Parts: sequence; C-alpha cells; structure tokens
Amino acid sequence: MVTPRISADTGVCVSSGMCAMMVPEVFDQREEDGRVVVRREQPPPELADRVHDAVHSCPSGALRLDED
Repeated sequence: MVTPRISADTGVCVSSGMCAMMVPEVFDQREEDGRVVVRREQPPPELADRVHDAVHSCPSGALRLDED
C-alpha cells in the first residue's frame, strides 16, 4: 500500500502543531511562525494510519491527502 501524497496550505494553517506532535517523521513547523512544513510528501506505508489521523485532526483543515 502506498501512502497518499500530502499537501499543506500554509495560508490556512493556524500553527497548532498537532500534526508535528502526531507524526514528527512527516510534519514539522517553521521557526518563524509555527506554520506547517511537510517533511515527507509521500511517507512510507507504515505511517499511513498516523498520517491519516493527523490530517483529519488538523483544526484549520490546512492538510490534504491527494489519493490519485
């Protein structure tokens, strides 16, 4: 199983850091404003469940899974 590609809209991000806390292997935050940084756009399959949970837990809806 291949993990869907992750995209982030930093203009919508509210810098909560939930994604970075949930899956630090995939998400980080910018030093200057705390907005999301996607470290791995297509993470390995073993992280799929955690990534899915992080994306759906984003309070601003800034994260998206592109499943094509």
